[in-house]
Parts: sequence; structure tokens; C-alpha cells
Amino acid sequence: MFKFKKYVPPLSMWLVFETIALTLWLVLDNIFYFFNFSYIGTAISLGLVLYGQKKQYARNVVQFAVGLYMLIYLGVLCNENMQIEGFWYYLFLGVFESATIHYAVAKIFGPLMFGRGWCGYACWTAMILDLLPFNEPTNPSKHWGIIRYFIFGTSLLFVGLLFILHIPNKEKIMWWSFIIGNLLYYAVGIAIAYVCKDNRAFCKYICPITVFLKPMSYFSLFRIKVDKTKCISCGKCEKVCPMNVEVPNNSRKKKNSTECILCMKCVEECPKNALKL
Repeated sequence: MFKFKKYVPPLSMWLVFETIALTLWLVLDNIFYFFNFSYIGTAISLGLVLYGQKKQYARNVVQFAVGLYMLIYLGVLCNENMQIEGFWYYLFLGVFESATIHYAVAKIFGPLMFGRGWCGYACWTAMILDLLPFNEPTNPSKHWGIIRYFIFGTSLLFVGLLFILHIPNKEKIMWWSFIIGNLLYYAVGIAIAYVCKDNRAFCKYICPITVFLKPMSYFSLFRIKVDKTKCISCGKCEKVCPMNVEVPNNSRKKKNSTECILCMKCVEECPKNALKL
């Protein structure tokens, strides 16, 4: 018998992105945004369908479908800097397009709905880091979070100086900063993963995007919730959580609550089906 209920989440996500795609197309009179967000929404929805079919590689499919599209097509081929420097660049230009739209949808207002889902399903840095062997962090979290704010401020200063000092060929500089920045991110991300024995160490301590994501994720509509009547406090959910979230706690103030990337590992591991999205 066909079970429509399990297809509600992917259909809902697809409709959200189609609404964004259609709205941006009509408002900005640029059909690129329709195809762009339609593609991303379809990729995410496909991943959710595969997840519903209990395919282990479901999230990886989404990560590579969206991540490679943004890294290779938009970044390398279309010369768009989709890193945080690109966001600052278009803000200084006073233009609402490309990176500014991407950040508004995925990293500033989007997290009010799906939290840090970007980190779990679309980040082209994390798509590589998640292939490393340290899926379940065994070491305590480090107090290195200040690093992300330093990189955040440095990226703003870098782009700001390009305009203040009237540096020529800004577009070329931004493209090269995208290429070099990504290479550095991969190198640092892999290195720190091995140092901390944690695939997601880069996300926890280094990534400047979390400065946007964390405060907005606090109010996220979609969250992992626990049914206390079913929970047996076995601790399995917290053990497999790559972000060290205090999973069996429904409070928004719980430990590392804004770190959740909706990877669903805790839901899969729960022996009593006490967790749900």
C-alpha cells in the first residue's frame, strides 16, 4: 500500500524551495534564480525520499548534488564567490543578488525554519569532511569557538579594504579568494579533524558562517524532539551526534542546541523510536 505520509517532508521542502524560486524569478526578473532554487530544492527533496527509504547514502547524495553545483558550477565556472567574502562583496556593492541571496535564504533567514540544515545537507566543505573516519567524536569539545569570530572579522576587513583602498580588479580578486579560501578550508578542515578525531571540528571551531547560523538556529521551526515517555536515557543518541548536542532534551537552551545539523543519526540510533523531527 502506498504510504503518502512519508513523502510529506520531501514534498513540503520542495514546495518551500519552489516558492522561493518563483518569487525571486518574478521579483528580480531573472529566470536563473528559478532554475537555481528549483534544482537545490529538488536535490534536497530527493535526498529526503532516499532517507525515507532508509538509504544510508541519502544525505551524501544531497551534499554532493548541491555542494558540487555551488562549488564547481557557480564558483569555479561562473566566477561567483559563494563564500562569506562574496556576501560582504555584494553588500558593499549594494546589490541583492548571487551571494547575498544565497546567504539570506540558506544562512540568515532560512535557519529560522530548518536550523543548520545547510551544514548537514548542502555545505561543500562538509561533504568532504563527512567522508573522513571520525563520524562519532570521542574527545570532549574544545573551547576554540573564538576562532570563527576572528575569521568572520578578517573576511569583512579584507573585503572592506578592497573598497576603502579602491583596489582595481575586485571581481578577479574575489574569484581567486574563493579558490584559495576553499583550498585552505579543506586543508584546515581535514587537519583539525585528525587532530581532534572529529570530522566536524571545522564546523564547531573554524567556520565563520556559524556566526550567522547559530543565533538564527535557536529559533528553528524544525528541531529534533524527544518523547520523554519513550526515552530510556541510554545515551546512544548523544554518542552518535557529530555535533555534541544534548539530544534528549527539548529545551532550546540545552547544551549545543544551535549546533544540530539535522543529520538524523540520533533518530536512527534510538532503540525506542523516542526521537522525531
